[in-house]
Amino acid sequence: MRNKLFKAFYFLLVINFIFILEISAQTVKLKIIETTDEHGAAFPYDFTDQKPSNSSLAQVTTYVKQERAKKDEQVILLSGGDLLQGTPLVYYYNFEKTKVPHVWAEIMNYMHYDAAAVGNHDIETGHPVYDRVNKQFKFPWLAANAVYKKSGKQYFKPYTIIKRDGIKIAVLGLITPAIPNWLPPKIWEGMEFLDMIETAKKWVKIIKEKEKPDLMIGLFHAGVEATYGGQNADTPRNENASQLVAERVPGFDIVFVGHDHHGWNYSVTNSEGKKILILGGINAARDMAVANCVLTFNSEKKVWEKEISGEVVETKNFQPDKEFMTKFNYAFDEVNRYVKQPIGNFTESISSSESLFGPSSFTDLIQTVQLDLTKADVSFTAPLSFDAKINKGEITVGNMFNLYRYENLLYTMTMSGAEIKNYLEHSYKLWFNQMKDENDHLINFQLDENGNVKLNERNKTPLLKVPYYNFDCAAGINYTVDLSKPAGEKINISSMSNGAQFDLNKKYKVAVNSYRGNGGGGHLVEGAKIPKDELAKRIITSTSKDLRFYMMKWIEKRKIVEPKVLGDWKIIPSDWWNKAKEKDEKLMFPKR
Repeated sequence: MRNKLFKAFYFLLVINFIFILEISAQTVKLKIIETTDEHGAAFPYDFTDQKPSNSSLAQVTTYVKQERAKKDEQVILLSGGDLLQGTPLVYYYNFEKTKVPHVWAEIMNYMHYDAAAVGNHDIETGHPVYDRVNKQFKFPWLAANAVYKKSGKQYFKPYTIIKRDGIKIAVLGLITPAIPNWLPPKIWEGMEFLDMIETAKKWVKIIKEKEKPDLMIGLFHAGVEATYGGQNADTPRNENASQLVAERVPGFDIVFVGHDHHGWNYSVTNSEGKKILILGGINAARDMAVANCVLTFNSEKKVWEKEISGEVVETKNFQPDKEFMTKFNYAFDEVNRYVKQPIGNFTESISSSESLFGPSSFTDLIQTVQLDLTKADVSFTAPLSFDAKINKGEITVGNMFNLYRYENLLYTMTMSGAEIKNYLEHSYKLWFNQMKDENDHLINFQLDENGNVKLNERNKTPLLKVPYYNFDCAAGINYTVDLSKPAGEKINISSMSNGAQFDLNKKYKVAVNSYRGNGGGGHLVEGAKIPKDELAKRIITSTSKDLRFYMMKWIEKRKIVEPKVLGDWKIIPSDWWNKAKEKDEKLMFPKR
């Protein structure tokens, strides 16, 4: 009798336990964390300037571990791409130490990322690097619109399925399709980058029919401002089509974005009237975009009902994870030794911020190297750092990442004198305001309806109309920039720098980086009016390695370098320029 009662009691207990489990399973909490545009920021340390920083994946790890330790929620960790460029750490493992597992793959595997999107700066590293890293990642690296040119099949995985507590989550990855505008064809050889909207339509349909997910996530390495760079919502292969996809392609619940380094947390309404959350972080692991999802199962409709909210969590509020720092200390020490290697000496200090307002020894040093390496007639360059300074004295490998930020190749191209002039007209149209008198602004700022300079909401700095890395100046020719003249009429080229005649009809050899040489910034296509499909034909030579590598060798060979302003160009009226420069410097760098 006792045995029967015990069995009956045990049966009821099991049934009750199953019932409780079923009831509790009706609600599932998901926390989806995205980092994006990490650009090699693994450690809370700036290897270039040799000082601590307050953003890193080491700190992200602390937050992620904290959230994973909670019993009432499931965590999904994603990355929006641009992983492999931006610090000496990734450069070293990209190009110097290539026979061992890439430290960035080791780090992301250790952190248990569930998926990542491929970024344009990942592609910039070249096939040997991103193909190697892709094999080492223990999670899917996604880009549905990066396809083999011949077959149309996906080069990377298009999507992945993640399961948590009975919830099936689909993550579709897309990359900005504007890569051919910036990077040499050999870097993405064999690939084509398709329109984001058309690709999303195709794959959302496939995913819905094949996988029947409960939650659909877009993980896009692209910004949200479809009008950036003179594009519009109907521009094919729009660089920043993330919001357009969210609005025009039904099926998504959340769209995580990257590429533009802005940081986003807002909702849009799609074509079916559904609210879609758009989230994105800034860059360099400075913050995390977090979607908090509560899914409740409606047993009558047999669907999961969703409550989704977003937040942006700042990394500086977390200490670096000790286990992370210990595990990857080997890489920290090795890269620190690498960047401290001396390569020469500068007799003067140089600053990129000076390059924003006129001629400077910073950009002219780059021009000098480019002209010497290529033996070109004319050189173009822009400051690639906003506020980098290299002090006089011993120069190390680390300093070179301040002098030249990106892994661009160096091209020698053919251009006519007229094309050179129009190139410069385009650059200074982007760069300088048309001044009416000495009280106007020098720089082309974004203005509100009252004519006041717009400020970045996050750090209250003035907003430029275009990024400063499009502020190209020239060397090898003598010219003036007239601030009083309208766009298209500012430039007067008087001669070559050696005194020879400058001829609008003559063909010249021009040194330019590969970003610009492939159409980046529009200087060649919109300014010089060279058809996009003709640019490749204009390339005479290209370096096989990045320009920074050759600049290091150039400095090593000379041992002592005297940076100076070449004096090739001047800004007139000079009194207007001096007064406006002083005012705008205070506006852009108020703490000086």
